Amino acid sequence: MKKLLVFLKDYKKETVFAPLFKMLEAGFELFVPLVMAAVIDRGIAQSDISYVLKMGLVLVALGLIGLTCSITAQYFAAKAAVGFSTQMKHALFAHIQSLSFSEMDTLGTSTMITRMTSDANQVQNGVNMVLRLFLRSPFIVFGAMVMAFTIDVKAALVFVVTIPILSIVVFGIMMITMPLYKKVQASLDKVLGKTRENLTGVRVIRAFHKEEQETEEFEQGNQTLTHMQLFVGKISALTNPVTYIIINVATIVLIYTGAVQVDTGYITQGEVVALVNYMSQILIELVKLANLIITITKALACANRIENVFALESSMEWKASHDGSKKQDAYAVEFEHVCLTYQGAGAESLSDIDFKVEKGETVGIIGGTGSGKSSLVHLIPRFYDASKGSVRIDGIDVKDYGMEQLRNKIGMVMQKAVLFQGSIEDNLRWGKQDASAQELEEALRIAQAKDVVDSKPKGLKERIAQGGKNLSGGQRQRLTIARAIVKKPEILILDDSASALDYATDARLRKAIREMDGKTTVFIVSQRTSSIQYADKIIVLEDGKVAGIGTHEELLASCEVYQEIHYSQS
Repeated sequence: MKKLLVFLKDYKKETVFAPLFKMLEAGFELFVPLVMAAVIDRGIAQSDISYVLKMGLVLVALGLIGLTCSITAQYFAAKAAVGFSTQMKHALFAHIQSLSFSEMDTLGTSTMITRMTSDANQVQNGVNMVLRLFLRSPFIVFGAMVMAFTIDVKAALVFVVTIPILSIVVFGIMMITMPLYKKVQASLDKVLGKTRENLTGVRVIRAFHKEEQETEEFEQGNQTLTHMQLFVGKISALTNPVTYIIINVATIVLIYTGAVQVDTGYITQGEVVALVNYMSQILIELVKLANLIITITKALACANRIENVFALESSMEWKASHDGSKKQDAYAVEFEHVCLTYQGAGAESLSDIDFKVEKGETVGIIGGTGSGKSSLVHLIPRFYDASKGSVRIDGIDVKDYGMEQLRNKIGMVMQKAVLFQGSIEDNLRWGKQDASAQELEEALRIAQAKDVVDSKPKGLKERIAQGGKNLSGGQRQRLTIARAIVKKPEILILDDSASALDYATDARLRKAIREMDGKTTVFIVSQRTSSIQYADKIIVLEDGKVAGIGTHEELLASCEVYQEIHYSQS
């Protein structure tokens, strides 16, 4: 939690005023029993109506002042808590964006969503409650005890015994429940992961009629979460009844002791009432404190989980930028004995990959499922770092580029076509914010996506649903290709991004890409030999190793793996 407190630095005034006004409210509240004692001992005992009315006005004034202080404190506490949460979420989101694919794979999507939502809200609630009650409740408890001593030392000894016993109960329960709440949040991660998986794959689930099975698995996970929540809830629930029992016993002892003192004439009836009121104040505040401890326990558990994300550093270090100079006669892309081992993997995904690509060349990459095609092209924009060897662009190692400098050179179209909520134009401008209408039109023409836009009533202004769900798979793929082409990158990577296109559209797309300016180096990852047969160079992968490099004709004559793929398709 300490590391997260930095997000409160802009709210120093609020973090001071919130508890301060709560302390003022508590101070006025401590005078109420004394006023009541005076009303009983002087006003009622002596039938002095004017005194009773005067003290009644004092009570009203104390109440109004306390209410004003309370509202002011709540305002400052809410402002600090919401501001703290906002800054923390911004920083957390930015930190997650800075992580490499390796860390993103390790964390998992559902875990990151939980940290950004449920955990962040728990921490915000904890900050709010702490600012409001963390000082007020102990102040009332000890203040009431001090006031009790000013009335009668013997009766006040009951407070001295009661408060430590209550503290042991409250903090003992806190120590037991804190690790349990961490397990509850971890279980919540699993339930959210299952939920996300089912919602994103709902069509597949229904296609295979697996609704009942998935529902059963969800119920099992949810039941486990429920049992854990009930278990920790039962322990937390012990706080209130145990504290009430202790307080009630203390009140009985206090009344008995006070009655004896009244009989001897040592204290008055009003003072006994004041002592009981102080005991009631302690009861109320300790119950509040117990609930606050539970809230703090949850908040600390969630804060630790958020801190764990902040503590996770990217495995990649980026330089500020390269001077931009290119080596003379350098290759557009060069792999020099590159190996790749994913984090936590036991074996290499790529082994000794070595090839060179001239500027303007079109390179086809083909191989069986799991052969390492996507892994290879992901090394070019440095989504992952090579565990051995080096990847160079324009003769410069990709590790020597700045992030923006490197990514601006590359246009990437992933296997899964991802579009975002907004208009078609908004999505295309991800490639280039200041692209002209002519540039957008040209990119759509090359990507064979012009008919997609023309078929929409609003054209480029047509709204796209989340994930592009109001478009077909082929339409999404063509628009994502257009988005990359708008960028006019030096290197264009199409990672099996035409799999949903028919052969005729695929052929027109490849022809249009070949007829581009001739300066763009193109990598086409595909499962189909027809998609890459006209490439200047084809790299055949098998089990993460290069099985052959050459043209279509050369590979048909010399590479058994390529022959098998080609003839199985034709």
